[in-house]
Amino acid sequence: MAKKKNVLLERKKQNEVNKKAIIWIASIFAAIVIAMTVLLIFNR
Repeated sequence: MAKKKNVLLERKKQNEVNKKAIIWIASIFAAIVIAMTVLLIFNR
């Protein structure tokens, strides 16, 4: 039983890391898109 708990805890930690990475990538991508649209608007 103790081994199962450790495996579950490790998986949960990995999932949290993955979620944080996905959020970071998504926010950076969104910032790039917003910057591009702002530049396009000001170019005209």
